[in-house]
Amino acid sequence: DCHQYTNRSCEECLKNVTCLWCASSGRCMEYPVRRVLPPADLCELRSARWGVCWVNFEALIIAMSVVGGMILIMLGVCCCCCCCKKRSKKQVLEGPDKDDERAAREREKRRVRQEERRAEMKSRHDEIRRKYGT
Repeated sequence: DCHQYTNRSCEECLKNVTCLWCASSGRCMEYPVRRVLPPADLCELRSARWGVCWVNFEALIIAMSVVGGMILIMLGVCCCCCCCKKRSKKQVLEGPDKDDERAAREREKRRVRQEERRAEMKSRHDEIRRKYGT
């Protein structure tokens, strides 16, 4: 029973894991298991202690949020880095991608058309030279 540690010390109260210490009132009470956070009418978050006496619930929530956010950001960065590395390895192993292949085909088509036009112009000029005897 946690109530027997009321008006004693925080350390004595928190030896029992199921107990919650309220620093403002000096009460030791059962942790409200059905709720994640103790309700404000029971004890304010900044006064509530659970597990250790030197961290209140407010600081605990902020610290866990920051750590959780950092872990999520690190996971996201790692996933992006892994995807980029795989993509670059894939390009090296498979050769140029489809955009590069498409650009190369376009260049080749333009080169062939230009050669055809040059040959056509040369044949016209040769025909004109023959016609006028130059």
